[in-house]
Amino acid sequence: MSPTISEAYRELPLPPHHIVPIDFGSLKSVPFSHQWFASDTQVGKLSTPSLKPRLDSHAIPVVDLASPDVLERLGRACEEWGVFQVVGHGISSEELEEVESQAERFFALPPEVKARVLRSPDGGAGYGIARISSFFSKFMWHEGFTIMGSSLDYAKQIWPHDYQHFSDVMDEYQKKVKNLSQRLMLQILSSLKVSDLPETSSICPNPATASTALQLNHYPSCPDPDLALGLAPHTDSFLITVLHQARRAHGLQVFNDRAGGWVPVSPLQNALVVNVGDLLHVLSNGRYVSALHRVAVSERSRERVSVAYFYGPAADAEVAPLGAAAPVYRRFKVVDYVKLKARELDKAMSLMRI
Repeated sequence: MSPTISEAYRELPLPPHHIVPIDFGSLKSVPFSHQWFASDTQVGKLSTPSLKPRLDSHAIPVVDLASPDVLERLGRACEEWGVFQVVGHGISSEELEEVESQAERFFALPPEVKARVLRSPDGGAGYGIARISSFFSKFMWHEGFTIMGSSLDYAKQIWPHDYQHFSDVMDEYQKKVKNLSQRLMLQILSSLKVSDLPETSSICPNPATASTALQLNHYPSCPDPDLALGLAPHTDSFLITVLHQARRAHGLQVFNDRAGGWVPVSPLQNALVVNVGDLLHVLSNGRYVSALHRVAVSERSRERVSVAYFYGPAADAEVAPLGAAAPVYRRFKVVDYVKLKARELDKAMSLMRI
């Protein structure tokens, strides 16, 4: 039987305190366990720098999929930034607002109800804090719900008598964003202009065989946003991530060497954020940049959500630089890289270098 992405985590079970979120709604102040930027010098020496960005959000490329020079624009955005906002993607504003509404519906539930779908210690799907939390000395101001495959079983556990609408919305959104991801990947690979592109069927499979996950993110209102961090700096593991930010979800930032630091990725109406992941970085032999990104906590009295969709090849597919005369990365299986990333986080990419 072919392996699945969720199986990659079975060798690395997490303790309960790296799964169960704190009850954010009960807090009147930011606990020490969640203080990233306290004035105390010992706390202040954490690896994450100030959240003040260097440039405004207008620096982030915007790509219209209906543009006649879309391949050139995609290639330049992937090479120079590793992230862009895409319009003309075919998913309506009403559909985006509905998936956002259902995410808000879930996170508004009491902690004991959300715990019905708590992620298992050795699992990749379910409710809990970000798996990357175990690599940091402080916890993040965030809770998430990861859906792999159909949402029906999850929805039945959460709302035994009122599950259908949530399930319908999430599954229909996954279907549409999966097709969009397939379209984007074909265009991005074409923008590389490599000779062996016709042989990439295992890398860019049809939507039915891709490895995918839908991630609902919640950033609760925070008593002191200057102390907290929504998500710590990281890159995504798969080929691309397609993110819907709520209109008020200001906080996403991407690091760009050319820009000299962190740049905010502010929401554009009916646009989706697309960022390059580690596997696409390898396929391009390092030409397309795996986007290092983080999320600031910018609201004291208002919560916000986002919905991320991770798209990658089948777990047993092999990945290697395409058409490279001097490959920088060795060939490896997707499932093996996910295991390595779960153990090493930011060191994983360098360990795949030749």
